[in-house]
Amino acid sequence: MKLTNIEQVQKRVGKSHAPRDLKVIDHVDEHASRWLSHVSFAFIAFGKAGDIELTAAGGEKGFVSAADPRHLLLPLSALDDAGMVQQGVSFGALFLVSGMEETLRVNGTVSATADGKATLQVEECYLHCAKSFRRSGFWLARQVAAFGDDTAKFVSKSTFLAVATINSSGQVDVSPKGDPENFLIQEHDGFISYADRPGNRRIDSFHNILEQPAVAIMALVPGHKHILEIKGAAEIRADEDLLQRFEVQGKTPSLVTRVAVTSKHIKPNAAIENAALWPAENGPEELVPAEIFKAHIKQSGESSLQAKVARAAVSLPGAMAKGLELDYKKNMY
Repeated sequence: MKLTNIEQVQKRVGKSHAPRDLKVIDHVDEHASRWLSHVSFAFIAFGKAGDIELTAAGGEKGFVSAADPRHLLLPLSALDDAGMVQQGVSFGALFLVSGMEETLRVNGTVSATADGKATLQVEECYLHCAKSFRRSGFWLARQVAAFGDDTAKFVSKSTFLAVATINSSGQVDVSPKGDPENFLIQEHDGFISYADRPGNRRIDSFHNILEQPAVAIMALVPGHKHILEIKGAAEIRADEDLLQRFEVQGKTPSLVTRVAVTSKHIKPNAAIENAALWPAENGPEELVPAEIFKAHIKQSGESSLQAKVARAAVSLPGAMAKGLELDYKKNMY
């Protein structure tokens, strides 16, 4: 069964226990700036008018920085493909810190390119939960023989992907997905599919796919310096036989995204090499996800009664940390 409206999606995914944008701020605060100072790798998408491109960026820690609370500076040399960066296009970024399972997501617009750098205007900034990284075992390098051009083998061994989508207004989003081998991506009937697992329930990707089906995907095998790049047109499915194929720990996903593939290639990735992603380091002690979530919730512009209650709840000592760990323990699948 193909889902064709957001009400159908929301019914299957469930509603968030808090307002959708409660943890989203519209600038880079001190917590986000500190996170960026440790970033050595990112997935960054650029898009406009239904066209979406996804690339990787890597370098020394702090290669991307905040020029001020509303703008990031990104060296074009850090991108695997800088040709997609143009003034006025939207961007969506997923910023990784070695050893950390949470990620920083930032969305906005490319406001300028000059002197080998892109200036990115920030419109959304928030921390993303650790579930996809935990499910994928992202920081545990795997010993797998070289793939060559064997995309089927790469698909079966992949445990992590980033998917870029774009809505009808041209706003871009990059979302992480993680699952064990053989359960992240599956190929069948000329399509590739991946499951929707419990997460933050913002359902940005689903909103976008319903408006503009074009997607760009990068899948990887932790420890390897090649990436599988996929492009195609996506649709949201709830076919029971398709859901059953993604059953893990006795639980089936509520939805599956199925992609009619237009291109699929394994490519060496310079950004992974430049970032020296593996072996992973221990996460920096100064980055405490529970404190970042709490700070962003308090800064959020949400003014509903539900938001006020949530802010009061997270202000209780240790409440956010305990809530996160309980969620990670109980709601991985």
